[in-house]
Formats: sequence, structure tokens, C-alpha cells
Amino acid sequence: MVQTAEELQKISKDNIESALKSFGTLSKSAQAIAVEIADYTKTSFEQGTAALEKLLGAKTVEQAIEIQQTYLKSAYEGAVAQATKLGELYTELAKESYKPFESTLSKTGFKFPA
Repeated sequence: MVQTAEELQKISKDNIESALKSFGTLSKSAQAIAVEIADYTKTSFEQGTAALEKLLGAKTVEQAIEIQQTYLKSAYEGAVAQATKLGELYTELAKESYKPFESTLSKTGFKFPA
């Protein structure tokens, strides 16, 4: 419990500093996620364009089916890898965002779940 006005001011100052640190982490992480998505989008578009060019140059139906199957397999694997990577980035974002509040909340007796 807060005993004096000075303690209340200190707690408020600590909370503001924690929020600013958290927002800084959020900003950096959001930027990293945006860059990752942009890179994946560019790569995916390039791969799709290359597959379409190969498909248009196919001489037989079998060759066209093989090109399509190869593209779909690589597109699926790329999407799964990207989803995994984004999941890790979002997990790291969550962990880093609450770190500044950890010490403030531990003073109140609050424990973060493991």
C-alpha cells in the first residue's frame, strides 16, 4: 500500500518509464515483423512469377503439372517456415514488452506465469 505522496510519485514515475521502455520494444519488434513480412511477400511474388513463366513455357500437360506441383510444394513449405518465424517474433515481442513491468509488478507480489 502507498504510504506517502513521494511513494506514489515514485511508483507513477516507474510506471511511466516502464511504459516507455515497453513502447520502444514494441516499436522495434513491429518494425522487424514488418520487414520480415515484406521480404517474404517479395520472395513469394518472385517465386510465383518464375513458376508462371515456366508454366507458360511447358510443352506438355505432364510438364505443366510437374511445374505446378513443384511450385505448390515450395510455396507451402515457405509459408509454413514463415508462419513459424513470425510466431517466434511475436512470442519474443510479448516477452520483451512485459519485461519493463516485471520489476514493478514483482514489488506488488504479482507473479508472471511460467
